[in-house]
Amino acid sequence: MNELIHLLPPEGMKILTILFLSFLMGLEREEHKGDADHYAFGGVRTFPLIGLVGYAMAFLSGDQLVPLTIGFAVVAAFLLVAYRHKLTVSGTAGVTSEIAGLTTYLVGALVYHEQYWIATTLTVASVLLLELKVGLESLTEKLPAGEILTFAKFLLLTVVVLPVLPNREIGRFQINPFKTWLVVAAVSTVSYGSYVIQKATRQKGGTILAAVLGGAYSSTITTVVLAKRASREPRSHMFSGAILLASAMMYVRLAVLVGLFNRALFLRLGPWFAGLAVVAAAIGLVWSRIPDRDDQQIEQKFEPKNPLELSAAFVFAGLFLLMLIATHLTITYLGKTGVYSLAGLMGFTDVDPFIMGMTESGGTMTPLATASVAILIAAASNNVVKGIYAYAFCDRRTGKMSLAFLLGLAAVGLAPLIFL
Repeated sequence: MNELIHLLPPEGMKILTILFLSFLMGLEREEHKGDADHYAFGGVRTFPLIGLVGYAMAFLSGDQLVPLTIGFAVVAAFLLVAYRHKLTVSGTAGVTSEIAGLTTYLVGALVYHEQYWIATTLTVASVLLLELKVGLESLTEKLPAGEILTFAKFLLLTVVVLPVLPNREIGRFQINPFKTWLVVAAVSTVSYGSYVIQKATRQKGGTILAAVLGGAYSSTITTVVLAKRASREPRSHMFSGAILLASAMMYVRLAVLVGLFNRALFLRLGPWFAGLAVVAAAIGLVWSRIPDRDDQQIEQKFEPKNPLELSAAFVFAGLFLLMLIATHLTITYLGKTGVYSLAGLMGFTDVDPFIMGMTESGGTMTPLATASVAILIAAASNNVVKGIYAYAFCDRRTGKMSLAFLLGLAAVGLAPLIFL
């Protein structure tokens, strides 16, 4: 076999490659043509010929793009004629086969220029897109209205806005626009990932899955939702265990976000966060399985809210900057005690901007030990607040259980202060 390959000229291997790739495209179209009840363009002969034309034009053009482009236009003209004929025969027709023909022409040119990976990837991607027509078109029926816009907002926040921001410190407080928005993008990604999974598993995973995914999204919102449900459904063990489970996921979320932006801080807090998450999740899961008097199956009813409203992203960015400035001023004029007091107060609001501010400033504007303690205090304070919410919204029995669990989690969450 090796001797046969050596006997072939270099261009011979390229021709065999383009014949193989274009034949795959033609084979898929031939299968489609067999199922169609009207005229369909191309098959196992036409597509290899188009690929060879693309290869030959690239060979003759060398490094000149104009002849190659003219060849592309000529092939496109022939495909347009075929498409017009298809319309006269069937009345309505798609243009996927003709676009696949143009792709095959480009694949031939890419093979000549030895861009084998791109050529193969284009071919495989095209075959998949053509073959998965039914499944892809059915997505429009499965996706709720507005989900495409939600995904577009996610891309806007992460891959459009982020690259254009300056990556340098500005002003007295050393604000870095790129890093600021990177924090927004990271928090949005974690929230959006949880949101997508919740939407995909809606009505399938029950209360426990809602608590896990909701805790990764927002443990405070999840606690309030579960508490309000508990006031109507007498399942004390189920709901109090689920509320604890949601707070366990908060520590997983914090560990991920801190680990992304401050390795030194993660080395200090990561093991504690992991331990708290595992212990709280285990207790919550076991507790939720204890039978209650009314043990009927509970369906998941938590409908997650879209976390990617642009206004919410800008508010988060503003709060994050405010926390950076407030922390800097507090450290300068009030010292560590002021920072710890601020951390305790932040538990009553959205704790993410403060914790991410500590993560960003830890080791620079804020001493690492101070940032570590402040994050633990803020998380513990937030657990106390969630316990109060649970007690206020749940029935008395579930409220007492949830409050006891969350106060205990807050106390255990402060235990590392002995060592820091």
